[in-house]
Amino acid sequence: MSISVAVTGATGYVGGELLRMLLAHPEVEIGALTAGSSAGSRLGDHHAHLVPLADREVLETTTENLAGHDVVFLALPHGTSAPVAAELGDDVLVIDCGADFRLQSSDDWSRFYGGDHAGTWPYGLPELPGQRERLAGTRRVAGPGCFPTVSTLAIMPALPLVDDSALTIVAPTAPSGAGKKLATTFLGSEVLGQASAYGVGGTHRHTPEIEQNLRAAGAENPVVSFTPVLVPMSRGILAVVSAPAAEGVTAADVRAAYVAAYADEPFVHLLPEGQWPQTQGTLGANTVHVQATLDERAGRVVAIGAMDNLAKGTAGGAIQSMNLALGLPETTGLTTIGVAP
Repeated sequence: MSISVAVTGATGYVGGELLRMLLAHPEVEIGALTAGSSAGSRLGDHHAHLVPLADREVLETTTENLAGHDVVFLALPHGTSAPVAAELGDDVLVIDCGADFRLQSSDDWSRFYGGDHAGTWPYGLPELPGQRERLAGTRRVAGPGCFPTVSTLAIMPALPLVDDSALTIVAPTAPSGAGKKLATTFLGSEVLGQASAYGVGGTHRHTPEIEQNLRAAGAENPVVSFTPVLVPMSRGILAVVSAPAAEGVTAADVRAAYVAAYADEPFVHLLPEGQWPQTQGTLGANTVHVQATLDERAGRVVAIGAMDNLAKGTAGGAIQSMNLALGLPETTGLTTIGVAP
């Protein structure tokens, strides 16, 4: 089986990570690599680490250049995927790594992104209940955001044990999650040696997506207070999620819930009791490391998830969904082995 794959936005961080992981996929043949302003350049000018593809020309993102592929990954800025997807045939598997098709509510889209809502595609987080069945055979996939992925998987097993109307998430993260763009906020002199919160007060765009996921996982009325924190590392998210514990819940109950939920998940790794997730354990891997416990004094369940925002958080999760959509073993071409230090 040979699957021809095109990648738009190939010169960005997500595009580069898609290509790095696709190069290890035994069933994939990498076709057109496209971009906007960098069209006409060598891929190696942007991604020196992708040696097998370094001399490939970056093409313009046009319908003609994307035609004839089995799969097209859209690694484009939010709000720009929908027009490209509209020009691709129903027989092509299109996987959007942006936000255009993630949200079910047009009101949420208007409030957090602005403009018209493009619609809703099957959501590319296979670990959600029933989601693997929804992804099987589909020809359109909306890749999840990185914060929603790690936050959802960190707290999901504990939802029956907590008050889901009072969830708090604080998530230190790397600037690569914002993409490869020139902005003062992401200059080395601004990032190194400090941490800074942003999207404070319920304004971050991933908030409604996290709540949407928790409803899909069984939460009755999830309300999330989400605060991301920019820290000086190139990759990774460490999501700390907490919620008031239901009456009578014990630490043993929390542990048992996570053991049962993740015993058979190939890409969610529950750490041994007493060991807490570190971002370095997930770098380059399609994994989320999780741990949870009960803070008895505060009466809260505390769950922590670590993840590479570019791997499982975006590109790896998209390839995982591709495998399911095409009927391949879900783990094909994806590694659980990280890079450290």
